[in-house]
Amino acid sequence: MLIIAGFVTVILCTFGGYVALGGHLAVLWQPFEVVIICGAAVGTYLTANSKTVLKNTGGALKAAIKGTPYTKESYLELLSLLYQIFKVAKSKGMLALEPHVENPEESALFNAFPTVANNHHALTFLRDYLRLISLGTENPHTLEDLMDEEIDTHHEESNQIATAIQTVADSMPALGIVAAVLGIIKTMGAISEPPEVLGKLIGGALVGTFLGVWIAYGFVAPLASALKALYGAEHRYYICIKAGLLAYLHGYAPAVCVEFARKALFHNVRPDFYEVEETTAALPPAA
Repeated sequence: MLIIAGFVTVILCTFGGYVALGGHLAVLWQPFEVVIICGAAVGTYLTANSKTVLKNTGGALKAAIKGTPYTKESYLELLSLLYQIFKVAKSKGMLALEPHVENPEESALFNAFPTVANNHHALTFLRDYLRLISLGTENPHTLEDLMDEEIDTHHEESNQIATAIQTVADSMPALGIVAAVLGIIKTMGAISEPPEVLGKLIGGALVGTFLGVWIAYGFVAPLASALKALYGAEHRYYICIKAGLLAYLHGYAPAVCVEFARKALFHNVRPDFYEVEETTAALPPAA
């Protein structure tokens, strides 16, 4: 919801400052300038991007407005799940995890941690590598290379939407100039009108330049930055899972594997050692 608060601040400060300077809001009411700028921006977005990007744009915008789900609490839950997985693997062997990996919807292990269980892509990532380990892929260096490749691919794929929106932001000032030029052309057609009429027409034309720059840097570019931050946080979530899995492959105890995973997190969302220890100690026996 911080994005909504930011947008409201941009609107209030822009128009509030304009009115405080003695400006008249009615002059800024140029709906067809908005149609030219925003309509052309939508057209360029449709032209420049694939069906996949277009299809996923709405969901990405909703996710950006909702904010990052990758909080300290969500990481505590992830670390707890990893601890339970490694505990089962150490005590009963990797084959004991097979029913959970193959049927996560019916797994008491996964369903005890709903934040992770409801994160489809992250859960699939975790399950795929648990499956590979159970099938005998025990070389940590080989698996690390494969995980890095998949994580980078997923991150690049996700960032396509943020990059596309940033491209729109970069183009909107120029589209604002287009709208302004069209307004000037309209003004030149009324060159015989008195100065007060010409002044109003010229002012209306210049609103196009204002709108192009204002929408680009006040709304669209910050939205692209918010998406990049969201995808960066998602990327870190996968890195955390990777660190835990590699530690397990190196033969460390479950508590140590979880510590490796914890160390991969940024400080603002990283639970401290004692929080993780207390949380994992309170977990029920692993299934």
